[in-house]
Amino acid sequence: MSDLSIFPITKNWPPQNPNAVQLYSLPTPNGVKVSIMLEETGLEYDAHYIDFSENGTKSEAFRSLNPNGKIPAIIDPNGPNGAPLELWESGAILYYLAQKTGKFLPKDANAHYETLQWVFFQMAALGPMFGQLGYFHKFDGKEIEDKRPLERYVNESKRLLGVLDNRLEGRDWIMGEYSIADIATFGWIRNLIGFYGAGDLVEFDKFNNVERVLNIWLERPAVQRGLDIPKAP
Repeated sequence: MSDLSIFPITKNWPPQNPNAVQLYSLPTPNGVKVSIMLEETGLEYDAHYIDFSENGTKSEAFRSLNPNGKIPAIIDPNGPNGAPLELWESGAILYYLAQKTGKFLPKDANAHYETLQWVFFQMAALGPMFGQLGYFHKFDGKEIEDKRPLERYVNESKRLLGVLDNRLEGRDWIMGEYSIADIATFGWIRNLIGFYGAGDLVEFDKFNNVERVLNIWLERPAVQRGLDIPKAP
């Protein structure tokens, strides 16, 4: 069994099962990628709720694990070659867990890299654009009189939804079979039309394939569990 006491973060958030993956997260679109992946794979894990306060993501203890001060992050006591592994960035964690378990990542080389292409599409495009739209539509940015930033992010979000909608024509999942590309993507789609309340703004009802696959995704038991992990203390 690995000694997790070597990681400073464990002094603030002690592991319940030191031999399990330690998840430090919140149920945000990026956070639930990892909790859902852990639920889907059946890996044992401890979930630690990390808020956005001075005692959470801004704390020295959390930044000892992720110097970028963002959730999610993990420690796998049983990493490559049996050594513990610290890892942050949700896309990197998804890829690592897929490699570790042999699940939700095609074994065919071409399909493998195509899956990563769609994960990066979410990381580099969907997530950042939707996040900016949320800021200018729901949060402090909505008070800005100049609406050109909001219009830019609305238009770009529509364009990106169109790319995804075209990809899903005749498919149940982005790669045809369920993969980390879907786990990365659909929490952000749910957040856009739910928490951000931007469904009408982006004319979501025009993207029938995206809506169809979102509904299929939300029916998965592991998704339903993972969307509520970690629970607030």
